[in-house]
Amino acid sequence: MTEEFEKTYKALFRRYYPGLLFYATRLVGEADAEDIVQDVFVEIWRRQDTVELGDQIQSFLYRSVYTKSLNLLKHRAVAENYNAEEVEFYQKKIDYYQPDHADVISRIENQELRAELRRAINGLPDKCQEVFKLSYLHEMKNKDIADVMGISLRTVEAHMYKALKFLRERLKGLRF
Repeated sequence: MTEEFEKTYKALFRRYYPGLLFYATRLVGEADAEDIVQDVFVEIWRRQDTVELGDQIQSFLYRSVYTKSLNLLKHRAVAENYNAEEVEFYQKKIDYYQPDHADVISRIENQELRAELRRAINGLPDKCQEVFKLSYLHEMKNKDIADVMGISLRTVEAHMYKALKFLRERLKGLRF
């Protein structure tokens, strides 16, 4: 194993794991989603000599999660003797979340991105968070924020600077 592969592998894991987990949860539910995503990454690790971690890796990851989820759902249908309505429900779900539909992956990434942004904003100190939300979510001007909160304009500007610096650092690995 090369050090370069390990570095790339870890970066891929950090970048794609949350979105893949979200995707798998939509397909098979929370109970099995984590196992499926971990299996995909374990398989990449095992096949490191033959797998190409290039431009197509995102498609490969989503396709792998989809295939493993499909196999699990088929196994469940047989093992639990699903009736026709349950089989039809799972088939519609599988068809809807099929990774060849580019908008599906885009929607999942957007949802995950919004969730990560919310977590980052919620990680701001209270006053800083309040100023940031008034500015960006409620589109208030700094002067109006100062008046509403009963603080100086310089304090508002300091909170905004601190918030943006914190968010830039916290979200630097994400694609917008």
